[in-house]
Amino acid sequence: MNTILQEVVRKFEPITLPEMDSVKLMERVDSKYVFSASLLPKILNGMISTYRLLEIDGKRLHRYESLYYDSSDFKLFKHHELGRLNRWKFRFRRYVDSGGLTFFEIKFKNSKERTIKNRVKMKEVGHKIEGKAADFMKEISSFSADAFEPKMWVNYSRMTFVNKFSQERLTIDTDLHFMKATQDGSMAEASFPDMVIAEAKRDKASSVSEFIRMVRQAAIRESGISKYCFGVYNLFDMLKKNNFKPRVRFVHKMAGIKLSQTAA
Repeated sequence: MNTILQEVVRKFEPITLPEMDSVKLMERVDSKYVFSASLLPKILNGMISTYRLLEIDGKRLHRYESLYYDSSDFKLFKHHELGRLNRWKFRFRRYVDSGGLTFFEIKFKNSKERTIKNRVKMKEVGHKIEGKAADFMKEISSFSADAFEPKMWVNYSRMTFVNKFSQERLTIDTDLHFMKATQDGSMAEASFPDMVIAEAKRDKASSVSEFIRMVRQAAIRESGISKYCFGVYNLFDMLKKNNFKPRVRFVHKMAGIKLSQTAA
């Protein structure tokens, strides 16, 4: 985090994890925005009086590591690529700066565009979905754990903000990094240090937040893209991805990423 950004981040009133309990929003409406990291200090500066920032053990920027699962033929990615409704994601997530706290998480976006998230605490990230995670998957979804395999790590740093005046939680993710294992045992990687992905999570779409007002003021348009799908787009060459190309190009434009930086 650069010095200018550090100075802005320090100005926010802190909030603790227990205090965030009332704003979990496990069922919610999401609005995503992608933009250049160079715009972040100005946007945050305009939010100081409206939001509190999660602080854990003195840290306000927290590292997340997520291992995503899909079928051998990338069924979940293809459903997203084709714009299907009722979409699922399965992942293990490790909260690095919270003592390695780990969950198996299931996300479901229904036909009304509402996101429902369920999770169960785990001892560690699993290289298979088994035991408690498999039972939880069977309970929440109609899928069998045996049909899924680990595909890719999606790692990033996150700031989590809570609106002081309405039911809104805002996450701002930076330092996005993707990794996958290759057949020769090495790791293929793609990094986007200058890209910001922000997501406003609200109980209803009608509640326009101060953050959304700030990004609109900066001419940043809503441009949702799944981190998992963006990672698959960049690291898995053999898949058909034509339907994603316009969205990825738009994301590149908003984030100021040159097309040569990724496989567009």
